[in-house]
Amino acid sequence: MIKSNFHTHTSYCDGQSTAEEMVKEAIKENFTALGFSGHSYTSFDESYAMSLANEQKYKDEIANLKGKYKSKIMIFCGLELDFFSDYEALGYDYIIGSVHYVKKDGVVVPVDLSPESLKDNVNNLWGGDWFNFTEDYYNLVSLLQAKTKADIYGHIDLVLKFNEANRFFDQTDKRYVNQVLEAVDSLLEADKIFEVNTGAMANGLRTIPYPEKWILKYINSKGGKVMLSSDCHNAQKLAYGFDSAAEILKDCGFKEVYTLNQSGFEPVKL
Repeated sequence: MIKSNFHTHTSYCDGQSTAEEMVKEAIKENFTALGFSGHSYTSFDESYAMSLANEQKYKDEIANLKGKYKSKIMIFCGLELDFFSDYEALGYDYIIGSVHYVKKDGVVVPVDLSPESLKDNVNNLWGGDWFNFTEDYYNLVSLLQAKTKADIYGHIDLVLKFNEANRFFDQTDKRYVNQVLEAVDSLLEADKIFEVNTGAMANGLRTIPYPEKWILKYINSKGGKVMLSSDCHNAQKLAYGFDSAAEILKDCGFKEVYTLNQSGFEPVKL
């Protein structure tokens, strides 16, 4: 099992565990490194994100934990920067760039809140055309590097959170496939890292990680880089699904995944 995780949420945002609880669990599980990635502030939705005041407190606590536990584990302070966060993210060890919302006719639509709200929004704002909705989503994904300057791309096909077994739309439809490929091609140009995210698995919403296997195979065919991530909101699930995700990566042709240490991002063998 890969013994590191860099997509971690604490009680500073929508996580259930404190930062120190996360560190203690990581040490207990013999992790070599742990990176925190609090949700960046979004003015239109404060329900899940760090407030601007808490963001500084978050930075200060992570800095303290780095020193306190330096003999046991490497700790990094990152940020999950939403596409629609409207401020410059400074002073972080790394940035995860993610799209959690789509804007349509002045309405901000969360893509991962609930299946019911997503279905209602697609019906009301996109006339029930799921492929028009996913096109708007992947247009934003394709711009993640330009907008966020991310080191890591978070759950790039988050629109599938509630769509396992094609609940709302056919994921094999050429319109959808082409949208994904165009977005992935745009991101590949920057030579950054795609995360393989088990967060929805931990919550019982998916049986496989993001991205889908066919997307991972495509990323591998183009020489793309990947990193295992649990999108952890609860310390007890810090490495949830890593074993099965690693097997999926092997099946997709990957020989290595990336991790972060004091020298920067480096590959480790699967």
